[in-house]
Amino acid sequence: MKEKINFSLPKINDKITANQLRVIDELGNNLGVFNLNEALALAQSKGLDLILISEKADPPIAKIMAYDKYRYQKSKELKRQQQIKKEEKKEIQLSLGIAINDMNTKSRQIEKFLNEGNQVSIRIKLHGREKQNKSLALKKLEEFLKMITLNYKVLSEPNPRDPEIKILIKKA
Repeated sequence: MKEKINFSLPKINDKITANQLRVIDELGNNLGVFNLNEALALAQSKGLDLILISEKADPPIAKIMAYDKYRYQKSKELKRQQQIKKEEKKEIQLSLGIAINDMNTKSRQIEKFLNEGNQVSIRIKLHGREKQNKSLALKKLEEFLKMITLNYKVLSEPNPRDPEIKILIKKA
């Protein structure tokens, strides 16, 4: 069963009520400001529809194009936006004093997140004197990353100037 995507449909052709319109052709070129009848005649002469894109602009903006093509483009855009929303970013926090069994548990949790398609941010927060020992924190991070059995891709490396060590990974 296909998922139905809802978006508000714009006014087209005779449903447009504005007197003056800024008209854009099917190639995206600005044709200028026309009155409604001229714009409709221009669209009909090309065998296309006049679609109101932005009602709030002054004058309102209308585009000459096939209405089916416009609906298709809008549904594709909405699907792409929904895909972006689906990919979440999860975070796992570690400390310098974390035990091996806790690291194993957290690595299994990361594998679960990666299998779901999420990006995972691994963070080692340094407190007090730990901030002077960043090399130890980086070693702990490397040791932890070796525990992850899945193939992953590093999206962002740790920044040595940050007060904490952060890395962002995604399933390869």
